[in-house]
Amino acid sequence: MLGLRRRVRQLKKQAEYLKGYFDLDATNTVRRRTDFTNCPRPVLLLYGFMSTRRVFEVLETRLRRDQFCVWSMNLGGWKDAFNTNAIDTTAEKVRRKIDRLYQRYPNMGPLSIIGHSKGGIIGTYYVKRLGGDRRVKNLITLGSPHNGSPSAYFGILTHGLISRSIWQLTPMSPFIRRLKMGAFPRDVRLTSIFSKADGVNPFPSCLAEAEQGAPNISNVEIADVKHREFVTSRTVYQVIRRELFTGYGLPVPAEPKPGRLVALR
Repeated sequence: MLGLRRRVRQLKKQAEYLKGYFDLDATNTVRRRTDFTNCPRPVLLLYGFMSTRRVFEVLETRLRRDQFCVWSMNLGGWKDAFNTNAIDTTAEKVRRKIDRLYQRYPNMGPLSIIGHSKGGIIGTYYVKRLGGDRRVKNLITLGSPHNGSPSAYFGILTHGLISRSIWQLTPMSPFIRRLKMGAFPRDVRLTSIFSKADGVNPFPSCLAEAEQGAPNISNVEIADVKHREFVTSRTVYQVIRRELFTGYGLPVPAEPKPGRLVALR
């Protein structure tokens, strides 16, 4: 009986955390500041489920400070804002946008993608299934459930009627199983940044599986980072900037005082 009560308390606590994550503010407009005619290091930001582009304000500022050409796009979904559409459908929308951009600005450099939560899975699908490896140099995922997430079951109860993608994100769903088939493209660096303090996509949901001898795939664990903090944490950004500069074949500039980086695998 005590065990059942403890489990109920844990579920209530997780539900409250998830409720805070679903911040229903439809602000999804951004001021265009990127000059694509002079864009040697473009970085596309993909936001997560029930989120909008505004979550990237801090991350975008830091990337611009490091001279990256940052941009994002409206991923659509519920109220044309909250990224609830199917992952494969949204990834196709991303592909079309990227192709149009490179057709218009053929001198742009190779693309990097940073995806938070579901955004990282959209980026993974684009690279692995839609030919994105021809464009992308680096893919960095932040708290993204490469193996599906048990929290998606709670999401089905709250958003299952308006979102196909929440069904796709359940552990070992047909979508996740298909996405994991085959090797990840060797010419793209994939870095999955995760934290055991993530209450939305808990460990080991976010581990990217790598075949033996695949040096282009790595998992980086950061201590004490909640799910929403991946896009604001200074420690997380230290890893992001290191991976971006390394992926572009550039020396990594001096970093601020390092935070609590736990492990690099």
